[in-house]
Amino acid sequence: MCLMTYDVAIVGSGFSAIALTINLLRFLPSSASIAVIGDDPGFGRGTAYRTEFYLHRLNVPAARMSVFPDRPDDFVEWLRRQGRAAFAEDFASRGDYGLYLRDTLASLLRPRERRARVDFVKAKATACVQCESDGLVFCLDNTGELKARNVILALGVGNADLPLPKDRVDEAARPRIIENPWRLGWLSRVGRTDEICIFGSGLTMIDQVLSLRAQGHRGRIHVLSRRGLVPHPHSARRAAPVPPELPESREISTLLRALRRQVDKGADWRAVIDGLRPQTQALWQSLGTEQRGRFLRHALAWWNIHRHRIAPEVFTRFDALMKDGTVTVHAGYLRSIEKEGSGASVHYRRRGRRDIAAFHADWVVNCTGMERAGIGHSPLLTAMRDRRMIAMDDLGLGISVDPQSRVLDPQGRPQPGLFAAGALTAGQFWEITAVPDIRVQAKALAETVAAEIARRAPPYARIA
Repeated sequence: MCLMTYDVAIVGSGFSAIALTINLLRFLPSSASIAVIGDDPGFGRGTAYRTEFYLHRLNVPAARMSVFPDRPDDFVEWLRRQGRAAFAEDFASRGDYGLYLRDTLASLLRPRERRARVDFVKAKATACVQCESDGLVFCLDNTGELKARNVILALGVGNADLPLPKDRVDEAARPRIIENPWRLGWLSRVGRTDEICIFGSGLTMIDQVLSLRAQGHRGRIHVLSRRGLVPHPHSARRAAPVPPELPESREISTLLRALRRQVDKGADWRAVIDGLRPQTQALWQSLGTEQRGRFLRHALAWWNIHRHRIAPEVFTRFDALMKDGTVTVHAGYLRSIEKEGSGASVHYRRRGRRDIAAFHADWVVNCTGMERAGIGHSPLLTAMRDRRMIAMDDLGLGISVDPQSRVLDPQGRPQPGLFAAGALTAGQFWEITAVPDIRVQAKALAETVAAEIARRAPPYARIA
């Protein structure tokens, strides 16, 4: 059997993978070949962009959601071609964004004779070995093998939330616990007046509350998280970004105090956060490991609710549910989930107190937030680590890469032809999980790979 060989292979099937594919099609010559390895049937859309619920909105205005960093109006123009009354500062539906990605890729794939060859390989890569000459060979879970000279790892974090601690869950209550809320079939099992407990108070929780209401649920909803913080809204009218007034110090407490001082002097906090965004990656890279760790331990929860804001319409609906008592947010630490009647009893220690509180729930829904992209969740990355081809980031934020997104081995050496994109590179870039950041990285990687392929011309043979 011939070993299929490609100029570049993308490993993954989420947004990073589709952004890379789109940009490679723009920059690679028609003689080049691309393999995209992944088993998600909704390639590039994932759970986030497959939703058809109109209140599942993007949390970034449409003007900043083009998949092309050099064509910022592309998404807004697509919306208008679909007959949507779209404006730059609108928060479009996530379902529409998924359709935009599908249509954009399809338009680039249409002219077969004028673009690089693309093969979508529906499989998971389970292992990888370095060739004696050059390139990497991947073993696939469909028993196949595939070779590529340039490889971009674009594995995200999947759709599973952080699991609830097993030692605190009564197994008899397990049938009433929803560990993966993105399998939306669970909503049809909820009674109209059932009481719901949701663990986690971030963006996923907001989505699930609105989905419940749309399904006709009218019962009480308890939200439990360690700090009881919920995402803030965007302003109805976006203020111009304000450049942050940062000190020379790279001590995280000093930096945060400077931002607070700027707001105390009258600056709109949203405008300050937006002004910080273009500097965030460089600022993160200027911090040492100790200061990065302090930020993750002490400031991350507050950063998330200020930085990752929600559409004003979404917040208005959610805020009304909190004000009328339908949704109650509790700050505390889970102690146990025990079976109680046909549902469960949730026991938790209130934040800042020692007493234990409890409430009944007919359903317990886990929205504790996505796992950080790392090595342990992927058999492929585990195998590559064992072969000393990759190393985990010092703080567990993906894998070690350099500022050019080249993968580093345990000795800190760049691996020839091996790159990473998206959440896997958070240790180097921090802000690299949202569309505006990933699209820039995807374009840069596509240009790097295209230059490498041109340097090695004549093109790599497709069949070896």
